[in-house]
Amino acid sequence: MSSDSVIPLLETPIIVGFGGVGVDFLAVVPFFPSPDAKIRTTEFKVQGGGNTGNTMTCAARLGLKPRIISKISDDAPGKAMLEELEAEGVDTSFLVVSKEGTSPFSYIIVDSQTKTRTCIFTPGYPPMVPDDLHQANLLSALDGARVVYFDARMSDSALVIAQEAFRQNISILIDAERPREGLNDLLALADYVVCSENFPKAWTEASSIPRALVSIILRLPRLKFAIVTLGKDGCIMLEKCVDDESSHIEEMDADSCLTSLTKRKDDSIAMPTCIASSVTKLRAEGIGSVCGRLYYGTAEKIPPSELIDTTGAGDAFTGAVLYA
Repeated sequence: MSSDSVIPLLETPIIVGFGGVGVDFLAVVPFFPSPDAKIRTTEFKVQGGGNTGNTMTCAARLGLKPRIISKISDDAPGKAMLEELEAEGVDTSFLVVSKEGTSPFSYIIVDSQTKTRTCIFTPGYPPMVPDDLHQANLLSALDGARVVYFDARMSDSALVIAQEAFRQNISILIDAERPREGLNDLLALADYVVCSENFPKAWTEASSIPRALVSIILRLPRLKFAIVTLGKDGCIMLEKCVDDESSHIEEMDADSCLTSLTKRKDDSIAMPTCIASSVTKLRAEGIGSVCGRLYYGTAEKIPPSELIDTTGAGDAFTGAVLYA
């Protein structure tokens, strides 16, 4: 988001993020190597990463006051992460710092031809466990928070935080990248979910994304909306609406509804646009129906010469959703 598109806030809302932080070692290469090949980097960078670290950084840049809960070690990468997050305006006072072990890190291969990235992740050690979360610290971290974000990693600890947020009636947003152990328990407490392109069909076994979104809303009655990111093709959102039986709401097949929205897309517009249906009873044969509004959002058309890589793109999207 460019600075002139950010709506100024009358206050500075506090949000909390729990999940992965790490150091990214980014090697830019002219093309992705074949097995047993040797190639040279054209550029090399070391910077902070991890879904939650990236998302909280984006939220801070947009004007929120993010607090981060995670675990690192008291090693050089851990200290670098702390410094980078603090410089961005992220409150790191609730990070657990182990005196021994290693901080999480990733090797990231950036393909200059395709502008894609391949991540090779090494978890930190020792791993975070619920006993690392002292109740007084947890209550302090959640104090005044408007939203709590989870990237669904370290699920045992995540569930402890989510249950406390639920008890305090704090909104919960889940980043559902792929099915993980413990994710279903977190989703049951969620108010909002942002999914990767492949997650909805994998989780619901539905044949299409619109049908999967209907299934997700039906299976998770607390959800206010579910978003699916589609990379360069933008995103789709299903927002649940109140089903007022006294009014005559049109019923429409979910797949047909999305098709009608995509036909309204203007390919000549470079900036992102949002195309919305009216409040509709969206039907998915064999699954059920839900009263809601379907949205199709296009992505900005960025000239290839300006593209660097896609590292952290989804996290930046979720940070903007938190801001919104």
